[in-house]
Amino acid sequence: MTRQELESRIGQPLGVSDWFLVDQARVDDFADVTLDHQFLHVDVERARATPFGGTIAHGFLTLSLLVHLCLPIVPTLANRKLVVNYGFDKVRFSAPVKVGKRIRAVSKLGDVSERKPGNVIMRIDVTVEIEGEDKPALVAEWLSLHVVG
Repeated sequence: MTRQELESRIGQPLGVSDWFLVDQARVDDFADVTLDHQFLHVDVERARATPFGGTIAHGFLTLSLLVHLCLPIVPTLANRKLVVNYGFDKVRFSAPVKVGKRIRAVSKLGDVSERKPGNVIMRIDVTVEIEGEDKPALVAEWLSLHVVG
């Protein structure tokens, strides 16, 4: 897809990911990698006594899963050599993801701009839904840098 074709799709939905199960093993692994072992995430017994009624995923785990959830639905620019995360304009963690729940990403194309020749910034407006819940886990404006040439 050319940049001009992509620009014509600004504001349009990109797609919805498959559901993804957030299990305790993944939360524990994330805690080990990030050295964030807060009991809300890793101590099932203690977490049962909290208002959450059990362990919850780290917000940053949910955020980091955007790559897995969204990569299949992010448009591919013609002549793209590589794509890298460029950051976020906004991230809000709206609701906790209880361990054992499934999440999915719903996204639309927010913006496309050229940073410099051959460097295209794509903004994806994404909401991570929690199966069976009214509030989303997070809402973000995610930026990626696409090097074309």
